[in-house]
Amino acid sequence: MQPSKRSGAVLTLGSFLVPLLMWCLVSYVPFVWHPKMLVESAGGVDYFQAGMLVDRADFDRESAEMRSAGKALPAGEPANPVYLPAPHQVAKALYTAFTSAPEQRDAPWLHESLWHSIRIIFWGFVISSLIGLPLGIAAGAYPALGGLSEPFVEFFRYLPAPAFGALAVAVLGIYDAPKIAVIVIGTLFQQVLIVANTTRKLDATLVEAGRTLGAKGWRAISRVVLPGILPDLYRDQRILLGWAWTYLIVAELIGTSSGITFFITQQARYQHFDKVYAAIVIIGVIGFGSDLVFERLGRVLFPWDRSGRKE
Repeated sequence: MQPSKRSGAVLTLGSFLVPLLMWCLVSYVPFVWHPKMLVESAGGVDYFQAGMLVDRADFDRESAEMRSAGKALPAGEPANPVYLPAPHQVAKALYTAFTSAPEQRDAPWLHESLWHSIRIIFWGFVISSLIGLPLGIAAGAYPALGGLSEPFVEFFRYLPAPAFGALAVAVLGIYDAPKIAVIVIGTLFQQVLIVANTTRKLDATLVEAGRTLGAKGWRAISRVVLPGILPDLYRDQRILLGWAWTYLIVAELIGTSSGITFFITQQARYQHFDKVYAAIVIIGVIGFGSDLVFERLGRVLFPWDRSGRKE
């Protein structure tokens, strides 16, 4: 039974609020999980400094030693490790990442890095689709072609795309071309198999009706097969675009680091994990937001299709 629009919206909101609530509990409630101590005053401990994070066991041990020695006790408050910033810190970093200049000279701003990554995703997916869509439709429509091509495609899709990184750099250089190539390799072979399977699911009676009316060869593909599978084909592309995003970080590490990956690695190097989380959140927002846009666009393009619609 499909949920109503209102209950569906509540469930969607809850799917984000529940993880956020758990994050808040871990961040703001000391007895949930705060394995570190943030030193506020070093007291008599020589190596403690204000703002320093130390393990709680070490803090307790040093406090006991200072107490037995009659020296000033260190002061601190429970804290989480540096790699787990609180939600408000990530929210602040999300704003300052767009408004503050990069710490490294000549490094790109966050919006420049994002735009660079989006271009890589775009061209990688476009090239993959230009090859994968027609090959997948042909493999699904013609059993002989499918039997000839799909065993190799099935074999190749198990090969990890990043393994071709060194070869891509050797052939295409160290800049954006090998990154685009990795995204193409990562999505193309999956795309061929998914599109071929979608094509085979077309109602056989439609194909037979087309043949009866004289639709053969390319005419059958363009007049019967393609219109019949367009809504499902559109949904396949939305899913495959998400896969392209999953290859982005690995792809951008090949050759010269660039895009949002360069931003993340630079911030991690300086232990600015609040900005690392902010960049990861931005990737999720862009991916999820674009998928929602494509979903709404699909309703406009294919108003007759009800299979993927939430009532």
